[in-house]
Amino acid sequence: MDGRRNPRGSLTAAAGLGAVGLTAALIGGGSSSVIAAVAGVAAGLLAAISLFLAASRAQPGQGLRPAASRWLAMGTLTWLVGIGLRPVADGTPFVLTFADLLLLVGSVLISIGCGTAVTPSAYSRSAFRQAADAYLGAASIFTLGWVLLLGPAFQKAEEPGAFISTLALPIVCLFAACAVAPAVAAARSGGRLVGLAGVIVLGAVTVAEVSTALARLSGDDPPMVTVLVAPAAFLLLAVAPWLDQRRFRKPLPAAVTAATPLVLVAVATVAVAVQAVGGDRDAALSAVAASVVLVLLGRLFVLLVETAGMRRLVDVGERQLRQLAENAGDLVLICDHDGVIREIGAAVQETYGYCPEDLEGHPMFDYIHPEDVPGIHALLRRMTAFEDADGHGTCRIACRVRAADGTWRPTESVATRDVRNEDLILVSVRDMSDQVALRNQVTHLTFHDGVTGLPNRAYFEERAREVLARRGSGSTAVIFLDLDGFTGVNDSVGHASGDYLLGQAARRLRSAVRADDTLARWGGDEFAVLLEGGVSSGADAQTAIDLAERLVRAVSSEPFRVADRDMALTASVGVAFAEDGLPAGDLLRNADVAMSRAKELGGRRVEVFAAQMHAEVVRRLEIAADLQRALLDNQFAIEYQPVVDLATSRVTAVEALVRWWRGSEFVPPEQFLGPAEDTGLIVPLSEWILREACNEVAAWRASSLDIGLSLNLSLRQITAPGFVETISQALTESGLPASALTLEVIEEMLVEDAEDTINKLSQLRALGVRLAIDDFGTGYASLAFLRQLPVDMIKIDPSFVSGLGRDETLTLLTRTIVRLGHDLGLIVVAEGIERPEQLELLREMGCTRGQGYLVGRPMAARGVDSLMRTSLQNTA
Repeated sequence: MDGRRNPRGSLTAAAGLGAVGLTAALIGGGSSSVIAAVAGVAAGLLAAISLFLAASRAQPGQGLRPAASRWLAMGTLTWLVGIGLRPVADGTPFVLTFADLLLLVGSVLISIGCGTAVTPSAYSRSAFRQAADAYLGAASIFTLGWVLLLGPAFQKAEEPGAFISTLALPIVCLFAACAVAPAVAAARSGGRLVGLAGVIVLGAVTVAEVSTALARLSGDDPPMVTVLVAPAAFLLLAVAPWLDQRRFRKPLPAAVTAATPLVLVAVATVAVAVQAVGGDRDAALSAVAASVVLVLLGRLFVLLVETAGMRRLVDVGERQLRQLAENAGDLVLICDHDGVIREIGAAVQETYGYCPEDLEGHPMFDYIHPEDVPGIHALLRRMTAFEDADGHGTCRIACRVRAADGTWRPTESVATRDVRNEDLILVSVRDMSDQVALRNQVTHLTFHDGVTGLPNRAYFEERAREVLARRGSGSTAVIFLDLDGFTGVNDSVGHASGDYLLGQAARRLRSAVRADDTLARWGGDEFAVLLEGGVSSGADAQTAIDLAERLVRAVSSEPFRVADRDMALTASVGVAFAEDGLPAGDLLRNADVAMSRAKELGGRRVEVFAAQMHAEVVRRLEIAADLQRALLDNQFAIEYQPVVDLATSRVTAVEALVRWWRGSEFVPPEQFLGPAEDTGLIVPLSEWILREACNEVAAWRASSLDIGLSLNLSLRQITAPGFVETISQALTESGLPASALTLEVIEEMLVEDAEDTINKLSQLRALGVRLAIDDFGTGYASLAFLRQLPVDMIKIDPSFVSGLGRDETLTLLTRTIVRLGHDLGLIVVAEGIERPEQLELLREMGCTRGQGYLVGRPMAARGVDSLMRTSLQNTA
């Protein structure tokens, strides 16, 4: 049976079957025994299925035990077979039928299941006491029943022997219930709820069988209410395994469970005495009373013997425990399950500086480190629930305790339930300050360098292995540094002074690295730095290179003062980047190889190990290194792509596009704009494009060419200091009207640092500059920010235009965007027009402007000038 299967279907089916059978029996006017059989079979079947499912789903150590569920299920099945066969068996001439025997066996099995469902108390009573208490309870209840109900029926019985035989089954059920009820009531384990439900079933069966026995003697049918009480109890048993077991773990007080049999005896005694005063003496009651007295005497004797023995054991164990703890230097205290200290040894004053009287009555959590308190709470809860780790009520606790001087002392404790009172916990506390200090000292000496105080090679290698073993370890870098000329220091001033210089170098390097990086002395005059994250992209890889260069400057910035002499040193640095799956040893080797290369090239330089680096990282780093030189050498050029009026084919504006010729090699924009953005070089590059394009377009306008200029903005450019002033200055110097300049932003820029971005763009809009949203429709912020930002134009992304005439969905989306732009009073520009059918559809949709290879390719300034003048002549 699948333990993960939801039992709802099976339980519902069984309940429905029982309901149908019961309804049919009631409608058909069946006898109460038949109705009892139908209801009993349905309820018993439901309970059995539920218990078998609970056994298959049970997890070890959590809630109900599988064995208990199986015992209860087998007992339920046996009982339902008996109750189902009873209408047939009642026709036999026997006082006790084979159906009664099945009911008897089923009741015994259910009682075994109830006892198995709970964990016995660590200090549970002896077998004799349990049997005695069960007999006392059963005899007392029987006596009360005899006085109130059975006695009068017995007097009317024609055959006393048959009367007693008929009551055998309910008497056995009553004894079984009394035998397991105290253990279930006093239990703390998760199966307590199911055990209680089983006890209720035994009680209900007892009531039903008493009613059935009396009905048999009188020849009548038993009352309907009494025969249905057992099926109702089995329904409760079916539900019990699926309720939250933790809510029913609080046991009855031990005094209540111990006193209950005696209370029942007292009540029964009163009932017998009242009957005797009335002049009604019954031989059966006398026999029962005599047996109760004998059992009470035996129970008292055994109790006295056990109490004396336990008192001796407790006294001896307590003396031995305290002597052992005192000899071992431990502190012994007693607390309750809420952590309140009830008693504490005098050793607390010597160890922690507290007087015992000052601590008693206060929660021990007031003296435990806050970070350790949740763990202590969890251990106490486990001990309270009798679910500790080793199963003997003992837990080991490691925590920090505050001494009277305010220091936190590491401790190790053993907590166990007090043998005298299970509501108390005995704790033995050992101060571990000396051991922890020694362990920390050994660890420090093992993994740290004695000259510089930095982590040593062993620690660095282990740390590198740990970092690379984590997911995402590709964002890791290692830097190796070697002091150039250090050998001469040792030769000139000695090794002791050389060690002193290494200490100075370590302090300089430590001040240069980040707090999250690991700096270690690799050996000799070599140092290593582990960058544990943030170097997966080109810009962050550049951060690692910048750190390496800072290390070089930290060493060579000023001479070292050693033995009253100034020693000027430089450093050779190698950098290696990790890749997914690269072993730590290979990464360290790569960094060492790169450092050796730097030393071979003359020192005082940084070399990056390229062979094991990802090709994209190498390319981006190389481009980033060349971008600055390209700016100085004027390697960039500007091409202009026309923006035309789709109705007249007249050029209304041009979009400035940057081009890079690295020597004779053309570098596509998509290869260098990303690195330029990451390194921040996009800001000076964009400012150069802005000045050149504004000057060019202003010259065209001065020659009577009515044309506008569109420029793309980057996020770095917008967030750069003086961004608005730079735009204003370029317009002033070129003489280009602000209304002729359109600045384009993509939607994602309006989301990142939205408030500052919108504020700056609004300032530009106030100057008269026009704003456009580029690649409209591909982001997720367009409609939200069209309301906040005064936009003049939206540019439809080429991905929409490419599907015109071929993809109905893209055609519909494009038409919607055009209509939206018109409704908002915006100019709509379609990008990427490459086919005639696209142009025709855009004109039909009412799109006013467009750009693309079909209407005009990007071209140099002279080409735009010729195109504009040709357009004017054709118009004329």
